Amino acid sequence: MDALHPRLLVTRFSPSFAFYDAVLPELLGAELARGDASGPYAAWDVDGQGVLVLFDRAAMAAVAGTASLPADGSPAQDDVMFVCRVADVDAALTLCLRHGATPAAAAADRPEWGPGLRTAHVRGPEGMLIELQSY
Repeated sequence: MDALHPRLLVTRFSPSFAFYDAVLPELLGAELARGDASGPYAAWDVDGQGVLVLFDRAAMAAVAGTASLPADGSPAQDDVMFVCRVADVDAALTLCLRHGATPAAAAADRPEWGPGLRTAHVRGPEGMLIELQSY
């Protein structure tokens, strides 16, 4: 089970994919687990555990409500996200909100992202985007 992993939100998916696909096997022994250069998603694993995910920045901005912001500058669209796989997205969302997180996107089923995938998005105290996911 991938308990957590970094997800890089990229605007140039194909070149980013080519770079990580070339270096991660030698650097970490990572293997491409899902996706390809056409995007919008790709994931690399080591021993069956997620180590890095690339995701199209515009697709995430649409979900997080930041699509109207520029990709650069301040404020801007997010370029990194902390992903937490949880047993119950709705319970995890309630917990985070109870402890001061700011809601970014309500809990929702996302079959277009993967079978049985459910997510919610919040922002931590410093504004970092956090995805709560189950599948």
